[in-house]
Amino acid sequence: MRARRGKRPQKGQYRGQRQAQKTVKEGFLLDIRNSFSFELPTRIEFGAGVSATIAMVLQELGKKRPLLVTDRGVIDAGILAPITGALEKEGISFEVFSAVEPNPKDRNVMEGAAAAVAFGADCLLAVGGGSPIDCAKGMSIVATHGGKIRDYEGRNAVTGETLPLVAIPTTSGTGSEVTFSSVITDTTDKFKFSIRHPRIAAKVALCDPGLTASMPKMLTAATGMDALTHAIEGFTALPAEPIADACALHAIEMITASLPRAVRSGTDDMEARTDMLMGSVLAGISFSHSDVAAVHCLAEALGGLYDAPHGMCNAVALAPVMEFNLPYCAKKYARIAAAMGYSFATDEEGARKAVTHVANLAEEVGLPSFASLGVKKEDLETIAAYSAQNGSNRSNPRPMTKEDYLTLLHSMMR
Repeated sequence: MRARRGKRPQKGQYRGQRQAQKTVKEGFLLDIRNSFSFELPTRIEFGAGVSATIAMVLQELGKKRPLLVTDRGVIDAGILAPITGALEKEGISFEVFSAVEPNPKDRNVMEGAAAAVAFGADCLLAVGGGSPIDCAKGMSIVATHGGKIRDYEGRNAVTGETLPLVAIPTTSGTGSEVTFSSVITDTTDKFKFSIRHPRIAAKVALCDPGLTASMPKMLTAATGMDALTHAIEGFTALPAEPIADACALHAIEMITASLPRAVRSGTDDMEARTDMLMGSVLAGISFSHSDVAAVHCLAEALGGLYDAPHGMCNAVALAPVMEFNLPYCAKKYARIAAAMGYSFATDEEGARKAVTHVANLAEEVGLPSFASLGVKKEDLETIAAYSAQNGSNRSNPRPMTKEDYLTLLHSMMR
């Protein structure tokens, strides 16, 4: 769990095991497990054109030397030029670090942190999808704390202040602009690890739907399903709490209604693009204050081993994991089905409709099958082991061992 809470469970003890206080509202059972603390250190500015206010935002923060963190795709799409133009107009000195790879690597973080120190950057400005933003979070730690990025793996390894970060997302998927976490690939072990601490959250997120319009259909589909995964796992993970639940349910409603339109219409349907970005932000708030679970455990294992796109890995694993988890969280899946617009007589019926809808949605937006990832049978043991070792595995509503992951993987291979 990423938020600070009034009373933390002991290792191995989950709030889901505690006596719940239950209230009924609008026909749904709310499960308020214990006291909690909700922290969102990121100021969110949302709306068409807000990215153009970047110079003013930096001035408000008292920052004069940003290092821009991005990737070649953002530059080639023409997204970075207006932002650098706005900085130049106000006489703000900056440099650009654009060597961020998909599934950001430990080497990207170390190179970027060295660039920030050499430039004398007083803040970082991440422009892009989850890769530049997560990389910038890692850079903010190493530039101020030293050492190697994997030294900070886990939930509370960051001990001091980091370089302030401003994030400008260009995809509707990761929600990294509002989360406390960063996922980095260890290139030696081919393993994705997470760093989680409120200090690495962006100070300001400028969420401009217009910047997402250039995403091609497949990227729109994959990042959209990534956002849906965040919302569903944020809602069903064991550390879920009421504010995260509310954000998740609204995100599910917005994403399932808008994703097919955004994929079909490209740049012509800005209402759908706007809803998708808002859904992604809400999903990011949800899972950042709850957790992710088995879908992400699998996706991060696959991404680390094969360098496969994270959103795509989440998308192909979501429905199979939901099916596997169904006996343990039918009530919550039924609430998800209601957010998708379904009516039903029983929780079991609603849960089945939610799982089927997710599978059909992935097919409707053109995402490939699990087999398309090129997973090798001889790697299944490693994937299962990495998934079980993932820090978020303990948050899955169904207890998952390495053997459970193997069973699930074999069924997905078929």
